[in-house]
Amino acid sequence: MRYCSTRGGVHGWGFRDVLFSGYAPDGGMFMPETIPIVSPATLRSWSSLSYQQLVTEVCSLFIPEDLIPKHDLEALISSALSKFSVPDAVRMVRLKNSLSVLELFHGETLAFKDLSMMCTAHFLEYFLHKEDRRATILVGTSGDTGSSAISSTSGLSRVDVVVVFPRGRITMVQERQMTTHLEDNVHVFAADGSSDDIDVVMRKLFADQELVKCHGLMSLNSVNWSRILVQLVTFLYAYMQLSGVQETEGDELAELEVVVPTGGAGSITAGCIVKQMGVPLRVVAMVNCNDIMHRTVQSGDFSMADSVKQTLAPAIDIQDPYNMERIFWMLSGKDGALVKKMMEQFQMIHRLSLPERLHKEISSALSSGSVSDEGIIEIMVKCWEENQYLVCPHTAVGVWHHYHCPIRPGENRCCLATASPAKFAGAVLKAGLTLDLPEAVRALETKETRFKDLEQGDNWEATLREHMEAVRSARQRGELFYSLAKAS
Repeated sequence: MRYCSTRGGVHGWGFRDVLFSGYAPDGGMFMPETIPIVSPATLRSWSSLSYQQLVTEVCSLFIPEDLIPKHDLEALISSALSKFSVPDAVRMVRLKNSLSVLELFHGETLAFKDLSMMCTAHFLEYFLHKEDRRATILVGTSGDTGSSAISSTSGLSRVDVVVVFPRGRITMVQERQMTTHLEDNVHVFAADGSSDDIDVVMRKLFADQELVKCHGLMSLNSVNWSRILVQLVTFLYAYMQLSGVQETEGDELAELEVVVPTGGAGSITAGCIVKQMGVPLRVVAMVNCNDIMHRTVQSGDFSMADSVKQTLAPAIDIQDPYNMERIFWMLSGKDGALVKKMMEQFQMIHRLSLPERLHKEISSALSSGSVSDEGIIEIMVKCWEENQYLVCPHTAVGVWHHYHCPIRPGENRCCLATASPAKFAGAVLKAGLTLDLPEAVRALETKETRFKDLEQGDNWEATLREHMEAVRSARQRGELFYSLAKAS
């Protein structure tokens, strides 16, 4: 299994090199050069596997055994998923009116990203230990990615993690899950701007190959292929649970619709890859009023709005769903030259009208919808009244589709629950509902915090460069960076 860039300038990379990268050197994103096909017989053989076993089987398709032997891979994944609060790390909940919800939020930070982040961090640690080297993880976050990246890497002796979040645009729980980590290898910045503003700086830093090499710079955003890889399992697990695949024969396979609350489009990318692997899925991308994904699917208008609107579902308040580049590449027939031209135009003027043929492919592969804050509240209340089941505002964005587009008899559907409602007490209160906060969440209110501000008008790129260099220098001297900072 080899990897290439979506912009055509990089080919033949191995999993280890892709893991330790962010964006590809040509500015693109890494994808497998070939996508393995999973036969109906293999799907049936997987139908009795646990989630953890399925992660191992899927990852082994994309990680050669000479890089990570399968027995090591099994151990890494077992360790990564050992601290989740439900036995199999995820849980399928079946509610009234044929509503099936796959809960993906049982990790430490109560968000779906913990699943892929913990596995990726364990892959990272495996190679760092083997090669006796360090890495710096640089993450821009719209809310949950940053806390999950910190949780999965805090305290690791060979890693520094630098996280930038949009100040005032995420919930207090999301913010404190980042700022209350005081380990010496954790570095948090609060930027006075949107997550899309932060992504611009991230791209510039990762495009500097000298900087990447000097700091061992890598990403744990869903820019990192390993994150997407583990997210493939979400769709396969849902398929095993709900499609009745074990009861089919020959090449006959039932279809499953998976409804996905969508921000950076990492999960949607994973769903499209699983479809290309031969699994009969219908993928529905649901967004809030930041609706660039919806407009792209409906009319081919991949253009940013004038501003990112703040909503009750802040983790998907995104107008630059960067993983769409991977989907463009897949559905254009792996046309790197076309993708390069399109994405360079988009990065320059933030507007793009998709070629007619590509738009046709995307609208065939995906369905979409957009939900207002009023719609989010409606669904949170409806779910509670019908099932005494509380959903977070992001999950409500997906479940809205279930209630407004009912499934027909014989059809199968799964809605992904991406975060715990405990992270969004304000939205729960606005819906007129009550919530018992877990002790770990209540404890965040009284913990000490540490972070640095990035103000409008500051040179964020330069500040981050200077900070990373100061940390690197301290590490080379064998000193603790924050101990030095406090002493000075």
